[in-house]
Amino acid sequence: MPTRIAITGAAGLVGQNLIARLKRRGVTDILAIDKHPANTAILRQLHPDIRIIEANLAKEDHWQEAVAECDVFVICHAQISGLDPVAFEENNVTATNRLIDIVKLNSKAYIVHISSSAVESAASNWYSATKAAQERIVLEAGVPSVILRPTLMFGWFDRKHIGWLTRFIRRVPIFPIPGHGRYLRQPLYAGDFCEIIISCIAHRPNGAVYNISGHEKIHYIDLMRAVRDICKVRTTIVRIPYRLFWALLWAYGLIDRDPPFTTKQLEALATPDIFEVIDWPAIFGVKATPLRAALEESYCDPVYSRITLEF
Repeated sequence: MPTRIAITGAAGLVGQNLIARLKRRGVTDILAIDKHPANTAILRQLHPDIRIIEANLAKEDHWQEAVAECDVFVICHAQISGLDPVAFEENNVTATNRLIDIVKLNSKAYIVHISSSAVESAASNWYSATKAAQERIVLEAGVPSVILRPTLMFGWFDRKHIGWLTRFIRRVPIFPIPGHGRYLRQPLYAGDFCEIIISCIAHRPNGAVYNISGHEKIHYIDLMRAVRDICKVRTTIVRIPYRLFWALLWAYGLIDRDPPFTTKQLEALATPDIFEVIDWPAIFGVKATPLRAALEESYCDPVYSRITLEF
């Protein structure tokens, strides 16, 4: 392992999972950076032995010196959802440009960039556009790097997507599904993905772009049924007409400017995407966790499943 690892977006899903797994290997020389006050506070409580900086990479200037001391950079920061296009541009593009300006000064630097399968999706939205721009920034930086494009992820600390839906399905007697619900998903366990990142840190593949998809395909409605079974609840799953579902999300977006699920995410859910499945277990030496076991580890863990991050 390198002298020091810098992780941006460290208090989010991938960052929190990665830090926990790095520490299991005895790695504690970690610089964690995140701008979210509440989630950064959770990260500090869990890992008081690592250096943590609360900063907005797009605006604040008290992080550069610490970043310049690092050797490996795991770029996890991203605006994933929301209703403000400026936030996507700021967090995915501006922040990355400012970070790369510092990284390029280090002749020993190596980047593991966490991109997204959305850059190859048929859906067009602020997230996919700015994540594609973020990729280009990294690839054009002239720094040794690897690009990882995960599909929809779930795991410990999952505050959005399946994690939010899991908490929702535990609270309500009726769970709505948009349309027919037979939207094919390839969910990726964050635990497996973090093992891939750790493999990249150790072996430093350079100039490669890998599409990292879950190896098990499942329809969205069946995924929610599996989640319901794991949660051991009797929630009734009901199909709602797609247009009505869209309208309800739109109306909710007028009340909450940072909703957990938006109309654009609904449109992406309904887009018929099938992502490339490569033999990443063989490429990175990582064993794929079966989907059912991964869901149980994610949402039934006695410690981490009880921790809920904020939006």
